[in-house]
Amino acid sequence: ISDYGKSEKVIGIAAVKGKGWNIGASEWGNKFNALFKGNIQEIRVARKALTEKEWLVQDARDDEPFEGSNKALPFLMNKKNYNFLFVPDTQKYSSQNPEIFNSQMNWISNNTKKNNIIMNTFVGDIIDSDLEKQWQNSLGAISLLDKKDVPYMMAAGNHDYADGDPFLTHYGPQRFLNKTYYKGSSPSGYSSYAIAKAGSYEYLVLIVDMKNLHKDLEWSKKVLDLHKDKPTILVSHDIIFPKLKDDKTLAVESSNGRLIWNELVKYHNQVFMTVNGHYFGIAHRVKQNAAGNDVIQMLVNYQTNYRGGNGWLRLVEFDEKKNVLVFRTYSPFVDEMSKKEKSYIDYKFLTGEYNSFKLDWDFKNRFNFK
Repeated sequence: ISDYGKSEKVIGIAAVKGKGWNIGASEWGNKFNALFKGNIQEIRVARKALTEKEWLVQDARDDEPFEGSNKALPFLMNKKNYNFLFVPDTQKYSSQNPEIFNSQMNWISNNTKKNNIIMNTFVGDIIDSDLEKQWQNSLGAISLLDKKDVPYMMAAGNHDYADGDPFLTHYGPQRFLNKTYYKGSSPSGYSSYAIAKAGSYEYLVLIVDMKNLHKDLEWSKKVLDLHKDKPTILVSHDIIFPKLKDDKTLAVESSNGRLIWNELVKYHNQVFMTVNGHYFGIAHRVKQNAAGNDVIQMLVNYQTNYRGGNGWLRLVEFDEKKNVLVFRTYSPFVDEMSKKEKSYIDYKFLTGEYNSFKLDWDFKNRFNFK
């Protein structure tokens, strides 16, 4: 199964300059990087793509690489509930599969109101490399949100920084000035915050930039100090990463994540959730702050999966009546496919324990910041 979309011509496999083609390894910064885990039994070289009948292994497939469902599942269990949506790293869509990016943004623009989505937040790495085509691919998709006046905020990732600050040119403060939910940006222009009402509360979404983290710390603290009464979701590109131990995925904080926790989360009781991308994979944990209250930390990044992420988005449904948060992973791109187009790993909902889960959440007690 090709990882690439209609827009990308696959020419070969990864190469390191002066060392030929790599089979079973990838290239990163012109060095070998681990990719393949397993055994290669036989290698054949052909002058063209082979038909299925010519494949060495017939009906080749992984053993259930994902747990998923193509059933119609609700996004709201109660019409009074509401969602926050997070867009994982989109870099492979900007570089290889813009049709997936367009599908995501089209769905968000047409379904935000219907599914009571309060804020759509990008976790960073909007593009893969600083090429004008990739910026334009991202702009073509994200502009769909502006046309429908859909609320969204954007964090930058390490792939978004380049000479001349193209991220600020395309997605800096000027883009959000006329949006009522947007409340301001840091002096660097990369960090920002928004306020949006939902249910019984006014929520604050704080973007803390990865590259300008130290520079923007004091500004971020001031924002939090001015809004101690508002439940806050903090989004930055680099906070936690997944670590496998005894076949279980654990969430571990990075050095940036440790600084964010100590300076912006631990003693700011209103911060109840952090979300990031950057690291390959998914993970979440619940950690206690200095007041002994729960803080949910979540990593969502599918870029190393099929088609660079297959269009999966992360939604969190807030149910104040039942005191629960419901986490879902959904792909509008797969949802739009016909049955014939779907491969055995195309699911519109991912259902494994790290992609679909619930957390008990006592709203009144947790959001009482007095």
